[in-house]
Formats: sequence, C-alpha cells, structure tokens
Amino acid sequence: MSDSALVLLGRIFLAVIFIFSGFGKLTAIGGTAGYFGSLGLPVPTLTAIVVGLVELLGGLAILIGYQTRIAAIVLAVFTLAATLVAHMNLADQMQLLMALKNLAIVGGFLALASRGAGRLSLDGRGA
Repeated sequence: MSDSALVLLGRIFLAVIFIFSGFGKLTAIGGTAGYFGSLGLPVPTLTAIVVGLVELLGGLAILIGYQTRIAAIVLAVFTLAATLVAHMNLADQMQLLMALKNLAIVGGFLALASRGAGRLSLDGRGA
C-alpha cells in the first residue's frame, strides 16, 4: 500500500469517530446539554452546539484533507481537553481506557499535523 493510501486510511479512521460523535451531539442537543450540565460545564446547550460543531466540522476536514494540519491540532487540543473534563476518574477501568484511547487519538492527530494530509486530499491536490 502506498504512503498516500496509508495516510488517507489513517485520516478516515481518525475522522469517523468525530463525524459520528458531532452529528450525534447536534441531533440530540437536549441530551448532550443535560450530560454537559451534569459535568458542571457552563452554558450546557451552547457548549453542546460548539462541541458538536467542532467534532463534526473538524472530522470532515480531516476526512477530506482540508486545512489538515490546523484541523489536526484543533482536534488534538479538543480531545485532550475532553479527556481532562470527562475521563479523569482513573480508578474506573472504563474511564482509564477512554482516557488512554483519547491519548492515542491525540498522538494520531499530532502525527497528522506534522506529516500533513498526503497527496490524496484537498490539501495535496496539485502537490
């Protein structure tokens, strides 16, 4: 498999979770806002909308390879922040696994930010 195809596959795998999660949050604002409120986040409905948009639009940008380095950095910071807010009960095995999964995703985004989207992307057209 070519280098470009591997980067594309990596982008797809990173993007899918954010596209589905963002879409889910935006189509269930009430439930998402309720959960965010239970975490003590401010203005839960607005926060749910912003988080849903960051996930959905960031995931789509990664998927198609548009402004990939920027999107990857934004999603890396976002994922790290989400980990610190929602997955820090490390005594709970599931929360520990979620935190470690998120750190792996952050690592993938940092590698993507360093490498770029590759030739099979909007960023790479004409390259």
